Amino acid sequence: MTILSKILTHKIVAILRGAGPADVLEIAEALHEGGIRCLEITLNSPDALRVIENIAIKMEGRILVGAGTVLTATEAKLAIDAGAKFIISPIVSEAVIHATKVSGAVSIPGAYTPTEIFNAFSYGGDIIKVFPGTAGPGFIKEVRAPLPHIPLMPTGGIRLDNLQEFKKSGAVAFGLGKSLVDTTQKITNEYLQQIIANAQIFVQAANAV
Repeated sequence: MTILSKILTHKIVAILRGAGPADVLEIAEALHEGGIRCLEITLNSPDALRVIENIAIKMEGRILVGAGTVLTATEAKLAIDAGAKFIISPIVSEAVIHATKVSGAVSIPGAYTPTEIFNAFSYGGDIIKVFPGTAGPGFIKEVRAPLPHIPLMPTGGIRLDNLQEFKKSGAVAFGLGKSLVDTTQKITNEYLQQIIANAQIFVQAANAV
């Protein structure tokens, strides 16, 4: 199974932004136990490249790790060298997309307007992150009417009470941050159990027919 097909199969990309480097492996293990198979470490997190490398080595074959908040081609290359299998941006950058694809990783650029979404896909984006996702399921449905061939992954504003609506609107995957893990919380055994339970509920919802 390719990296892209794994993301499309598992549907949820968990986003860790600002987590303490010492906590990330425990969080990743909890997410994995809850059924999450794709994990994004944002590059504006502490020691992000080392964290990506650590997860890539210690959880190889169990979880796909990618880099988020990637703004330059150099950042994309550094993240991929560290072990990132997919690159996510909040913007459309042809240079970032090109660097990602040349390195054999999956490109998930962020876009919002139909023009940005079309351009991101035309430049080689594999999945287009619709950011922010707070525009709602109706926006995804409307964009897909003229652009049904472009796979969309809404990010931001995805909750248990609207995930199914996003799915029905045609979203192929979902970027989930605080809905899954609040990195401002102290990472205790109790909170890790909460992460596991939370992940299980979201995974079930994402895969419900």
